[in-house]
Amino acid sequence: MRVLLAGASGAIGTPLTRQLLAAGHQVVGISRSQSNAERLRNAGAEAVVADVLDRESLLAAVRGVRADAVMHQLTALGTTKMREAMEGTNNLRTTGTANLLAAARAVGAHRFVTQSIVLGYGYRDHGPHVITEDAPFGEPMTGQFGAAVAAMRSAEEQVFSADEMEGIALRYGFFYGQDSMTRMIVNLVRKRRLPVASSAGFTNFIYLEDAAAATVAALEKGRAGQAYNIVDDEPVRWGDYLDTLAAELGARRPWRVPTWLLRPIPYAHALMTTSMRVSNAKAKRELGWAPAVPTYREGIPLVAQAIR
Repeated sequence: MRVLLAGASGAIGTPLTRQLLAAGHQVVGISRSQSNAERLRNAGAEAVVADVLDRESLLAAVRGVRADAVMHQLTALGTTKMREAMEGTNNLRTTGTANLLAAARAVGAHRFVTQSIVLGYGYRDHGPHVITEDAPFGEPMTGQFGAAVAAMRSAEEQVFSADEMEGIALRYGFFYGQDSMTRMIVNLVRKRRLPVASSAGFTNFIYLEDAAAATVAALEKGRAGQAYNIVDDEPVRWGDYLDTLAAELGARRPWRVPTWLLRPIPYAHALMTTSMRVSNAKAKRELGWAPAVPTYREGIPLVAQAIR
């Protein structure tokens, strides 16, 4: 297929572009900068320069482009200011999705794959229950993360309800691999500046290369109107994950602190007090995909090896 990919030079977009090309697809990457566009061309893709939040600019940039599918892999999580990152990502999931759907119609696409995230099941302790795609997603919530959950719901609803479009949503776990967020966490762990809440819950990770492979599989085999959980095979407590990372790096074990001490850091507090065990069975069954890096135990050594 010919794929118009928004976020082609990002954390997942980089391995995804490579894997799409290796699978025989053609990629037209959307980038906001000429330098990233040039990198995409050097990697064997085509590129257009546009800001997806500017509808007129985007539609002008894709004029004359033809594609079978559009992929939305944009976030604003590259910034270190978390409030700005979340607000920017919310805009990309609401306005950005609407604009990319307009672009999809302009280029003649019939398939649309959007990035979502398992946190849409809710920032709370879900207990021992295993979460499948049938669980409520994007339910309204109060507090400062309500807008983020609403944006996740908006992105999925827009894609599923788009006329004459085969919409698919991928609810990823937390990315880790060769990306800036992982490098930031590694740096904090090395300096012992990432404490763990004493009551930190279970979370779900996915190695970036596996996330990209699942996305290619969804493009090729995903059913219209469906969401898929893209996580590895084993939920892990934050403390176990960060302890394993520290040991692999030769760093000291992260501090344990009372949960209330993290309240001044809202995002860290929210993540560590959220606990969920998410199933990837549907993605395995319908997409013919399985993670090559099945748990953090195999993935963390790969992270450390790349850093060395």
